[in-house]
Amino acid sequence: MTKLTQTQLDQAARLSVAPMMDWTDRHCRYLHRLMSREALLYTEMVTAAALVHGDAPRLLAHDPVEHPVAVQLGGSDAGLLAEASAIAAQAGYDEVNLNCGCPSDRVQSGAFGAILMTRASQVANCVRAMQDAVEVPVTVKCRIGVDEQDPHAVLPDFLDHLAGAGVRRVTIHARKAWLQGLSPKENRDVPPLDYDLVMAMKDRFPDMHISVNGGIGSLEQAQAFLDAGLDGVMIGRAAYHTPTAILLDADARIFGTDHATTAEAVVQAMVPYIDAHLAAGGRLHQITRHMLGMFQGRPGARAWRRHLSVEAPKDGAGSQTVLDALSHLGQVAA
Repeated sequence: MTKLTQTQLDQAARLSVAPMMDWTDRHCRYLHRLMSREALLYTEMVTAAALVHGDAPRLLAHDPVEHPVAVQLGGSDAGLLAEASAIAAQAGYDEVNLNCGCPSDRVQSGAFGAILMTRASQVANCVRAMQDAVEVPVTVKCRIGVDEQDPHAVLPDFLDHLAGAGVRRVTIHARKAWLQGLSPKENRDVPPLDYDLVMAMKDRFPDMHISVNGGIGSLEQAQAFLDAGLDGVMIGRAAYHTPTAILLDADARIFGTDHATTAEAVVQAMVPYIDAHLAAGGRLHQITRHMLGMFQGRPGARAWRRHLSVEAPKDGAGSQTVLDALSHLGQVAA
């Protein structure tokens, strides 16, 4: 694949699908790419140590159709992150993103994720090492602060350090992360959103490409942020649970390009991919679990979900199972 330019990646980042653990695997990304040719896609977070010391080819496996696609790394050791970045770039990823926003206990104990909001100088050193190791862009995803920090003081200082290290693109989840007292799930909902602070960061750092993340559930909301002056919008759970509502119209509405398709056409286009996955020893439900919300709000959507949930995990289930599920569309489930 031809290397994408910074300008092309910045354009793709007008709308991106957030890295989500256990969700945005390669099957999910392939599905999403069939709906939008333009949006920037992200892997699940993978730790730098896992890439350097583990099965990197398996962890970084992706289909060429996924581009533009970024890998998100977790870590806080500059040397490991640099080595992992080089491995990811060599594997063909268009961008390397450093996770400074995940609040789970597991990543805190590994000294990465949201806890890095308290270590701006260390983060700057990490991204410098990562940039020295690769030619692709190195970006950062962060929160507005953690625990008792004052976001209005912490976030500008954090971005100052990133800018000084040469980071050009940042995605800000517009919530604090509470490292004690809230679960990772609660950290996605309970801390209040502060979109105004993210907007203020664009005024303060006009040369930095800034995307907002957190609580965004529609293309209308995404477009409003772009119209207000932000450079990009990252959508997470809404893009996963109702992918067609977010991604089918994204190319026309957000990017101004013509890529008209339908949910039914996307399902049909998944058949060869499913067949290849099964031929390689995979299971149908590894793919169809990402397809359950494709017809949300339409007659027959419940029957579609039920058919896939029941039939796809069975031994011998194949692409015909998915085509059979399509027959429920247009029918109102009892």
